[in-house]
Amino acid sequence: MLRSYASAWMTVAERSANELWVCHLGVVAYDEALEIQAFVRARRQAGELPDTLLLLEHPPLYTRGRRSGAEQLLFSETFYRERRLEIFDSDRGGRITYHAPGQLVGYPIMAVEDVWRFVRTMEAAIVDALAQEGVPARARPEDGPDYTGVWVGERKIASIGVHIQRGVSTHGFAVNVQNDLEPFDWIVACGLPDVSMTSIASLSEGEHRRPDSEACDARLLCFRRRVAYSFARAHGLRQRLIAPRRLGIATTQPTRRASGRAAIPVPTADAEAVLL
Repeated sequence: MLRSYASAWMTVAERSANELWVCHLGVVAYDEALEIQAFVRARRQAGELPDTLLLLEHPPLYTRGRRSGAEQLLFSETFYRERRLEIFDSDRGGRITYHAPGQLVGYPIMAVEDVWRFVRTMEAAIVDALAQEGVPARARPEDGPDYTGVWVGERKIASIGVHIQRGVSTHGFAVNVQNDLEPFDWIVACGLPDVSMTSIASLSEGEHRRPDSEACDARLLCFRRRVAYSFARAHGLRQRLIAPRRLGIATTQPTRRASGRAAIPVPTADAEAVLL
């Protein structure tokens, strides 16, 4: 009986301490993804949610981390505007990078004690997931913080940048699966003038061959599953797939090819009572 009462007073985070909740959001506008992260982070800090991994894609855009400089944009604002490429300043670590559909983005909203150990664990999880795809990747911690991320030979396939607030992380990683790589050439990607980006698709099928949409969907779905599994395992957690509404998020798109507009979460008391 005493155990039952104690269990009733445990927070969701405490009851699910050995789990990593994984939520697939589809294609989400960047500004909306920021609001979703802030909402989930607040609930994680309050003990209302356990460690959570959001997996999604973004429309084509650039994001600039805290270490970015104006010189990392190689062309005028008009150049990017004509190509409908928005540029967002972000509070994450790192420099400028590119996002687009076909790139898998992961936002871990997790309790973090050691930020560099957290980053190294993230790199290891991505390396493991890529190995399952037959891609021999590696991290480069010995080369310093500018080379944070995951590499295939001398080419970069995954970027990492995080932000920690009150012990909980936001932002995370982006892995090039089958996205267009050309827009990386229009910036000083990751602040490295000589960096060359690659993707799973370009490594397996050549730089210029584009698979059909059905093959693209299958590849991204498969790799998304691999990343979720590897990420949970790297952190010693058990993966648990959940729907967005379990986090208190309402979404309008069932697949990655839908509009991608995720509704801004509204933390009402009624919603929390129903969803927890």
